[in-house]
Amino acid sequence: MSKEIDLNLSRMAYGAIQEKLDKELEAVFKNIHDPNVPAKRKRTITITLGFTPDEKRQTVNLATGIKSVLAPTEEVETTVLTGKDIKTGRIEAHELSSGAPGQTYFDPEDSQLKTDVGKPVDVVEKETKAKVIDLQEKRG
Repeated sequence: MSKEIDLNLSRMAYGAIQEKLDKELEAVFKNIHDPNVPAKRKRTITITLGFTPDEKRQTVNLATGIKSVLAPTEEVETTVLTGKDIKTGRIEAHELSSGAPGQTYFDPEDSQLKTDVGKPVDVVEKETKAKVIDLQEKRG
């Protein structure tokens, strides 16, 4: 018994449709395994088949489109300190590294004391050429 309509998408167009589907499936599963993307978000693959017959209705051009909709990556937040340089008037913006404006911290990567925006304190002191006051120095 033969089929009246014998079209197999995986064999049509010399397998090109299946290749496109395989590529979109790979993108979906890569997105599923991305730790920066919410696990439970739905992903979709849409296959569109467009049929355009000729005037005599004997031949039909079949155009296929395959697209995937992936889950977006999760948002990442940070805090940025901004202000205007008093001397130059330039607007400045730096990421807050210490957790609180004006607070220094020890950077775990290089064990250096740094400002709230991650600049080494000793560099800042050299740039400002300010004399460091030793509060433990005995006066006599």
